[in-house]
Amino acid sequence: MAAPLSRQKLLREWKLYFFIVPSLAVIMGFVYYPAASAIYHSFFQWAGGETRHWVGLDNFRRAFQDKVLLRSFGTVSILVVFNLFQMIPSILLAVLIHRLRSERWQYLYRVMLVVPMIVPTLVTLFIWKFFLDPNIGLLNSLLDFTGAKDALVSLDHFFGWGVFFAGSPIGWLSQPKLILPSLFIWGFPWIGAISVLMFLAGLQSIGLDIYEAAELDGVGPFRKFFYIELPLILTQIRLNLVLLIIGTVGGYGLQLEMLDLFGGPDGRGMVPGLWMYNRAFFNGEFGYACAIGMILFAFILLLTFVNNRYVRIEK
Repeated sequence: MAAPLSRQKLLREWKLYFFIVPSLAVIMGFVYYPAASAIYHSFFQWAGGETRHWVGLDNFRRAFQDKVLLRSFGTVSILVVFNLFQMIPSILLAVLIHRLRSERWQYLYRVMLVVPMIVPTLVTLFIWKFFLDPNIGLLNSLLDFTGAKDALVSLDHFFGWGVFFAGSPIGWLSQPKLILPSLFIWGFPWIGAISVLMFLAGLQSIGLDIYEAAELDGVGPFRKFFYIELPLILTQIRLNLVLLIIGTVGGYGLQLEMLDLFGGPDGRGMVPGLWMYNRAFFNGEFGYACAIGMILFAFILLLTFVNNRYVRIEK
């Protein structure tokens, strides 16, 4: 625990605090000021210029009656649940790398995880959009080559989905019923480099004496994972959950680049962040977009509270 700062020391070393002024000014100007401006303008009918008209809570009342926005919250909730399962491959890969006996191979795998991070996210999205292209995309070619498309057509006939047809390319991003599956497929095999590195940091903090005691007791690899490794990286898991919730609920870049400004056919890929962007830059309703942003903030705060409340970490 840091020692309390005495007044005498503060007066004696006051010049040192000028070093934090530039960083503080940048944070205030580019973080806190835009946030305060969004809160302020959420109570106005504002088109982004100097003219604004006070409307009070009308923007918020409109948001709670906006069918597109309410539907988008349902969509993003499904994506949050699915993204929870996407954490599993990252955890398993981190454990596998941690259990490698060779430090050289551990280092090599860590480097292989970091290298793809150099590629801009926008380039990755364009590659995946090409991957899902109905005519020249690799996914449809792979399904045709392996015969998996025939199996999908048979399942379609049995369940009556109406999305897979023989002799017709699969429109992953053009058929409303396939929008969510396409968003699920994106990023396969769902290994996040940052998540793996965070889990590895947690695993490397586990003492060798714990593993030695477990081996003396005859604990196998699976029990070692469930009783030692998984409980001792719950701190990293909880942090990843917070980042996952913020990124999924507040993000919209994936939907904007993979689909369009309206969330694809029938708006099936519409999420709250994309609808906020749509209202601001397509309709010019910046005040209403700020109100949507405030509702998003409250929703993310609620989910974060639930995560911190129920993901318990026993010290």
